[in-house]
Amino acid sequence: MSPSRRDMLKTLGAAAAAVTVADLLRVPSWAGPPQAGPLLGLAELERLGAIALDRARKLGCSYADIRINRYRNRSVGLRTSPDRSAGAGSAKHHHVPSATESETFGFGVRVLQQGVWGFAASPRVERDEIARVTGEAVAIARANAALRRRPVELAPVRSYRERYATPFERNPFEVPIGEQLALLQEIHETAKQVAGVMNVSSSLTFRTEDKYFASTEGSSIQQLILQTYPGFSATAVDFATRKSKSRAFQVVPVTGGYEHVERCGMREAARRVAEEAVEHLAAPSVEPGVKDLVLLPSHLGLTIHESIGHSTELDRALGYEANFAGTSFLAPPEKVMGKLRVGSPLVNVIGDRTLPRAMSTVGYDDDGVKATSWHILKDGVFQAYQTTRDQAHLVGETASRGCCYADSFDSVPFQRMPNVWLEPGTDGKSLDDLIAMVDDGVLIDGRGSYSIDQQRYNFQFGGDAFWEIKGGKRGRMLADVAYQSKTTDFWGACSAIADKRFWENVGLGSDGKGQPGQTNAMSHGCSPTLFRGVRVLRTE
Repeated sequence: MSPSRRDMLKTLGAAAAAVTVADLLRVPSWAGPPQAGPLLGLAELERLGAIALDRARKLGCSYADIRINRYRNRSVGLRTSPDRSAGAGSAKHHHVPSATESETFGFGVRVLQQGVWGFAASPRVERDEIARVTGEAVAIARANAALRRRPVELAPVRSYRERYATPFERNPFEVPIGEQLALLQEIHETAKQVAGVMNVSSSLTFRTEDKYFASTEGSSIQQLILQTYPGFSATAVDFATRKSKSRAFQVVPVTGGYEHVERCGMREAARRVAEEAVEHLAAPSVEPGVKDLVLLPSHLGLTIHESIGHSTELDRALGYEANFAGTSFLAPPEKVMGKLRVGSPLVNVIGDRTLPRAMSTVGYDDDGVKATSWHILKDGVFQAYQTTRDQAHLVGETASRGCCYADSFDSVPFQRMPNVWLEPGTDGKSLDDLIAMVDDGVLIDGRGSYSIDQQRYNFQFGGDAFWEIKGGKRGRMLADVAYQSKTTDFWGACSAIADKRFWENVGLGSDGKGQPGQTNAMSHGCSPTLFRGVRVLRTE
């Protein structure tokens, strides 16, 4: 329910010069809470779920489940740019806000018939429709049976009758949009006070999943997952050279409420981020060569995601997932599990869906498996893949790792990445200690451009901000930095990790996979980490 640009500008008063807070508080009727049918209590959800499960049993299914899900999304943004009519360097600027909100509601039924999956879904959460769609899922399974090579095997799971909810203090959907825009404007006004800053962009994104799951194995599970994603960036421009550089305050997204926006330090960081954008614009390019790297959590999280997170998805290793970002070098399972050294003995990586405030943290996955955690890498050696109930037997395991997820009621649940995080060091090192260990290197903060091959092995990563390290001291800011390595070489070069005082739970809000494509969110927590002898490139 997005408004037209004309309505937006008229309503929020952004067509002239600066928008005032009073203008921002005049929120139009379209910004009110959307409705996608009445909220349902547990008793009604169980009655509706029973229709699908009973129908599936009568049609001869060996297993069935139903998910009845409601999703709500809000995105509030602000962009500040110069008033071009006033000429270059003018102090006059425009605030252009945006606000969108949406809600979807529906159900999906999944069945096993003749050892084959069938799935169907509908946005009409009504008794007759649930019975009809269940029959459709069974018909799809029967049609798929002609292509069956071997029957689906499900790892055993306990039945649960429980409710899980993300802990939060303030529901962001109950915070007026005008209040949220006013906060962003305050940040922008502070950043624009720094000479040389041309544009400032910011956003607040919120998502809820109100999920009900029931299965023929006896589970009846309610969950409410709430995700909050704040962030902003500033861009500096040199009109003489026609160059621009940006600096982002990449606030950690969390499962939590609006209190995270209020406490994450966006206001306090506004001037520093703007000053670093200007400094980045004037910074010299890096001298390429082999250097040591100290990577901050805001940067290393993405490297963990691409090189370890995706490579340890079992469907990639088995070749079932190849069209979206490739397969994995960690194959075949029998030759790598418990055998292949991926990193130095310092590298311990956890697969996890239980970590407080992490973006993939839930009570139960979409197979009805209780959330858990396990070692993906232990002392640098690969231990175990991410799995679902129908994958566990493929690697000789008797239980799922709880990694089943669908991004919508009408999406097929399949294996998705959990939180994948690096354990902190245990020898008491600080960030300053890591820097002091480097004679010639680069400190990297934030995410930038990246590239990785189809087996998650050869890669190149940039960042958002870079500082030179010389003789154990952090020095001037650098520009145009990227590094290049192979997954096993890179993690094998890990020589020190700061301790738990410096550990941050870095989150990613959107990761794509599958055809048709689906997205999910996860966190990749870590401490600042030192890597020795990595090839550094100059990108410009």
